[in-house]
Amino acid sequence: MRSTESFFLPVRDGMRYCLFHPPAGPCRGALVYVHPFAEEMNKSRRMAAMQARRLAALGVGVLQIDLHGCGDSSGDFGEARWEGWKQDIDDARAWLGARLGQAVGLWGLRVGALLALDYAVQSRNVPRLLLWQPVAGGAAFLNQFLRLRIAADLVQEGASNGGTKALRAALEQGMPVEIAGYELAPQLAAALDPLDPSVLAPRGCRIDWFEVTAAPGRPLPPAASRITAIWQAQGIDVKVHLTHGEPFWSTQEIAECPALLDATSALFHEDVHAA
Repeated sequence: MRSTESFFLPVRDGMRYCLFHPPAGPCRGALVYVHPFAEEMNKSRRMAAMQARRLAALGVGVLQIDLHGCGDSSGDFGEARWEGWKQDIDDARAWLGARLGQAVGLWGLRVGALLALDYAVQSRNVPRLLLWQPVAGGAAFLNQFLRLRIAADLVQEGASNGGTKALRAALEQGMPVEIAGYELAPQLAAALDPLDPSVLAPRGCRIDWFEVTAAPGRPLPPAASRITAIWQAQGIDVKVHLTHGEPFWSTQEIAECPALLDATSALFHEDVHAA
């Protein structure tokens, strides 16, 4: 297999750090990886790299991109905007499509999966979506993220200072909020808050939804079950894959989920043999 290439992709407002995993042998597909939000990105880097290498070995070229204000890309997190991130995806797909001569799908994790869905609905030309543990909605995730600030305030000051309601009020008044070392811009919060995956399902696109549960045999969580049921009732091509393991995107230490790697690789291995 050819070695991974790292480079900075020039874009309209700076540079985006990228890792390109070239396909081994004939190219059988192309995916841009859309990472999760804030610290979840760092927790997930190892899993993303491991999966990207395994996909490349199966002939699927993968481009990992650090979005604006994230990782090693230019800008600060507080400058990031949802629409700007979608433009980053557009730039990444253009680069990968030109490099491999393939239609480019998206592989997203957590909020990255929500971003990939939103982009796919808007662009209408994404042939495939690989979704790892999609968040059930923008509002629920935003509340979860804001609670990190509340927990920190309780530890440091012994008070929550108004809870999520006060933090949301500050954002609505145009004030950024610092959470776990990340400055959350009001514009980014406002774009994320109303997003609902049940109304973001793109048509004409194959969707594979992977959910990690705590133990084998656990059912799909109710929120995910509701979303996928709505999609299936609308005739959208979505398949659900249940695996088990640790929630590596949020564990204290860097963790792996071998079952998710195996299940995702098996899906693309089947595609190779079906071709």
